[in-house]
Parts: sequence; structure tokens; C-alpha cells
Amino acid sequence: MSKTTIVTAIPYVNSTPHIGNILTTLSGDVTARYFRMRGMDVFAVAGTDENGLKIKEAAEAQSRNPHEFVQEIAERFIHIFDGMGMKFDAFMRTSLEPHKIASQALFAELQANGYIYTATYEGWYDVSTETYFKADEIVDGKSPDGNVVRWVSEENYFFKLSAFGDRLLKHIEENPDFIIPETRKNEVVSFIKMGLHDQCVSRKNNGWGIPVPGDETQVIYVWFDALINYITATGWPEAGWEEKWPALCQWLGKDILTRFHGTLWPAMLMGANLPLPKHVIAHAWILLGGEKISKSKGNVITPLELASETAERTGCKPEIAVDVVRYYLTATMGYENDTVFTYEDFDKRYNSDLANDLGNALNRSLSMAHKFLDGVVPDVQPEPEALAAIQSAKEAYEKAMDGFRLERAANAGIDVIRFVNKYVDTRAPWALAKNNDPALPAVLRSMLLCIRAAEGFMRPYMPHAADAIAKQLGVPPMTDWNQIGTLDSLPHGTKLGSPEPIFPRMEIAKPAPAAPKPKPEPKPAQPKQEKMEETATNIIGIEDFAKVQLKVGRVLEAEPVEGSDKLLKLQVVIGAEKRQIVAGIKANYTPEDLIGRQVIVVVNLKPAKLRGVESQGMLLAATDENGGAILLQPDREAPEGTGVR
Repeated sequence: MSKTTIVTAIPYVNSTPHIGNILTTLSGDVTARYFRMRGMDVFAVAGTDENGLKIKEAAEAQSRNPHEFVQEIAERFIHIFDGMGMKFDAFMRTSLEPHKIASQALFAELQANGYIYTATYEGWYDVSTETYFKADEIVDGKSPDGNVVRWVSEENYFFKLSAFGDRLLKHIEENPDFIIPETRKNEVVSFIKMGLHDQCVSRKNNGWGIPVPGDETQVIYVWFDALINYITATGWPEAGWEEKWPALCQWLGKDILTRFHGTLWPAMLMGANLPLPKHVIAHAWILLGGEKISKSKGNVITPLELASETAERTGCKPEIAVDVVRYYLTATMGYENDTVFTYEDFDKRYNSDLANDLGNALNRSLSMAHKFLDGVVPDVQPEPEALAAIQSAKEAYEKAMDGFRLERAANAGIDVIRFVNKYVDTRAPWALAKNNDPALPAVLRSMLLCIRAAEGFMRPYMPHAADAIAKQLGVPPMTDWNQIGTLDSLPHGTKLGSPEPIFPRMEIAKPAPAAPKPKPEPKPAQPKQEKMEETATNIIGIEDFAKVQLKVGRVLEAEPVEGSDKLLKLQVVIGAEKRQIVAGIKANYTPEDLIGRQVIVVVNLKPAKLRGVESQGMLLAATDENGGAILLQPDREAPEGTGVR
């Protein structure tokens, strides 16, 4: 069986990875996890780009040996990749011997096929990006990226890129999904049609890099050798490489598509008579403050620090916080347009998708299954609309992943959870239980099966969170894609675990209050109205009302207080916490009426004991004509923990 190879563009080891430059590698990991679930024999490749003049100069600036320098930085990347849960079958460092052998072999093959020649290069060189630029590309004395350039005049080796324009255009036309997305493909086509120029592919040997075969005075241009890492990892040119090549897909950032992965790299493969990868996917950038994230600009957010902050702010487990970052980066990743990262958007996405939708659906489903079914999956058929929702989400997910649209697949996975929350409100299991409706077991199994499906959908993005969901459902992790939506994925008789919050709700930081406005000049006193005099003692100021903190909660459990004909003891989820509240509403509500219902809670009321049972809040209710309780609730679903004002 041949391998399904997934490769990612390798980052340059000139700084610690941030959330922008792990996006490519993370996308490869999510893709690999998905195709493994589809039963494919995946060979996932990552690595680090360690050659080039910039590396040598950076090492010299610290009076260090380049090998020791790149070893240390490569280990930082590996530490972050591992810490973010990325698993690869090969990690290709370009300073190692296997890559040297492959690079020299490909160079020699192109040379033998007549695509490499020697000539004098004179022009501008951007050391920061290791890129050559023509004179008409220089802007105000700098490269198009705004970096300092150097004038270079050397006898070098050139690759006949100009010979491949028509072949590249033909390949793109015959394989319309070779470059993804469409807008990026159009950019590459436009670039090729403007006319490709031969590329300088060597530099003077300054003691760091891969020597040109047969000419130790030159080293292979860093961008030329870095691209070769994809086939180095397959074992090329040794026997057996064909089992791992061509790659199913290559992930990369949009900035390295047009000049390199969309033109130079496929031309190199064509010149060596090697197959091209089936798909090249170029994602957009993550911006911070309107700018690309960059160490030189000082606007760096590192992924492990973001995960650590998330764990601290939410109270979720560290491995779950890592999954949150994984999910956010890939579920919001731009293709056509850049993504602007803000903590506010990060917090809102966490609360909406994970705390309110996924976490809430899991807690509600398990709590009601324990309450009404003794925590055991019933032996009944799920309702057709639930099976249809799972199938619809599954098809949308597969279509998205076939096109390598990770953000669309993530949305399809969350869609089945959104269905659950609406389904619960529509079918109202608590009302079915109150009326002894025989549909109750089927409704609850439908809810649980949707949660199980979501566990499978979310697994490529959030493997640790998916494990936690599977554990609470009392089943092994979902590893077979074909099992999603089947009854066998959640067999009847399964003993369910206890509901435990996986994604505690995050409090979104509020902006600092504005400076107080100057007090207006006092106005002349007006004659008091008679009615005002009568009710003056009942009037309060806004500052008094603000002392009362009201929040939306949801009742997970309800039972009578022993020995009382008025009191019910409730377990209410309010954001990230669960509180016990005793309410005198037994005359108007049964426990079954309350489970799953949203309520309004006074959360800063001093705890009190009623019949020896502690109450940690108070529910808001109106009174009917007999003095009974009419509980207040939002007129539509609101996130648990939302403030009421």
C-alpha cells in the first residue's frame, strides 16, 4: 500500500516560532489526523530550514558554530511542535547529511538534463528573506518586503526557469485544484504569464550550506535546497521513495507560493522528471494590529504562551488549552484574506464554539441521561432528524477536507453541536419525562449520538478534548471515520461517565472605564409631584441596582429537599461554575420541569441555609395570582454566565 504523504513548508530557524509561523505545520497535522481517520496510511513530514547566509551571519554575531546554533533553534521548534500536539513521521532538517545527498543529486540531475548553466549574477540580494530581486523590484532602496538589500556580483549557477512557463501553465490548466485557493492560483498564473526569468541557484561558498556537486567554491542557494526537503524525506534518490511520492498535498504560507512553490519547485521537479505534488495549499497570514506577526516588529505571540494564558484564564486543563489554540488558529484560518488576531475575538470564539456550544451540549446531554435513564445509553433508534443532521455535517466536513478548507470542516463539526442545542430546546426532554412520553429514550440517544459524532469531527483539531469527550461518553476514542453516526459508535447499554466541564466559560476582559465626566451645574429645585413624594422611599439609584449581579444559568439537576413541601434543590451551571440553589418553587414546578431550563440567578447574594441545605444564590421569579412562582428566563437561548442588566 502506498503512503498518503502530507508535507509542510519548513520554517527558517532564525527565531522562536509564533502563532503565525506554526500555522503551516499545524495545518499539516490536522490534515494528517483526518486522513488517518479515513483509513489512509499517512506519511506526514515537517522540518526546519537551516542553511543560508543569514544563519551563518547570525551564528557569527554570537561567536558560535553554525551547527550548534541551528541545533539549538531547531530544538525550540521541535519543542513547540510537540507541545502543540503535532505528530509527524519524518522531521527533515536541511543541515543534515541525507538532505545534502538529495540536494546534490537533484542539482546534478538538472545539470545533466541541461537546465543548469553558469553565468555572472549582478543584482540585489535580500539576506533577511534569502531572495534575489531585479532592479525594477527594489522600492526606495529596499526589497519589496521592506528589507535591506546588498548588491551582489558573482559567477554563479543558474536554473533555466524560463524554459518551463508553458509546461507550468498547461499543468495548472489540466489540474485546476493543483493550487488552492483559486485566488492564489490566479496570482501564480498571472506571474507566469508575465514571463519567467532564469534563477540564480548558487552563491559563493562562505563556509555554510550545501556545496554544489563538483564545485566546492559554490553552495546551493538556500531556497533551492530547502524545496528539495520534501523529497529528501521520502528517501529519494534511494529505492523505495516512489511509495511516498508524489505528495497528496503541500501546506505553505501565501508569501512563498508565487516565486517558489508555484513556479520554481514544480519546474525543478519537471526538469528532473519527477512527479509534482497533487495539491499545493497556500493559506493567508495572521495579522496582529494590522501587521504580519514578526519578531523584528516585536508583535510576537508564541503558541505555548497563548495556551498557558488560556489555561490560567479559564481553568481548563493545560492540554485542553493547547487544543483551544489549535482549534482557533485552524478554524479561523484565512485563505483568500488574512486573519486579524485579537484577544477579544479569541475569547469570543472560545466561549461561543467551545464553552457555550460544545461544552454546553455535552453537559446537558449527559446530565439528562443520568437523570432520566440512570446514565445508560438506551436500546432504541435515534430520531431521523438527528441522524440526518449528523450525515449532513459529515458530508459537509468531507467536502471541505477534500478541498483542504480546514475552517469549513471545523464549522461543519460545530454545526452538529448547534443542532443538538436547538434540538434539546425543541424536544424538551424534561417535558417528555414529566408526561411519561415514550419518545424520551430516543430523544436522549439522539442527543448522545450527535455528541459522539462531534467528538469524531473535532478530533483532528482537538485530540485531547476529543479524548475527554469520549471518556465522559464511556466509549473508546473515535478513530474510524466510517463509525461516525452509526449506532455501533455509541452502543446501547454503554454506561455514561459523569459530566465534567471541559471548557469553563472565559470572562472576556472589558475595556477600561472612561474618565468621569464633569458634574453638571445644579439646576434650580423643581416642585415635587405628590406621587413622587408617596413613593420616594422605594426609589433607588443606578449605583444601588448595580450592586446586584444577575447572570444566566442552566439547571442541570433538580430534586426535592427532604422534609419540605415547598423547597427544591437545584444544581445550576453559571459560566464556568456550578452552584447549588434552594428555591421555594415546588408548588409550581416539578424537578423534571426544570432540568435543562435556563434561569436568571442573583449570583452575589450571601449564601444561606434552608432546612439545613446551603443555597448559593437566588432565582428570579414573578408571582401568579395565587402567590406562586413564575420563573424568569431569556426569551431565547443565551450563553450560560451571561450578565443580565
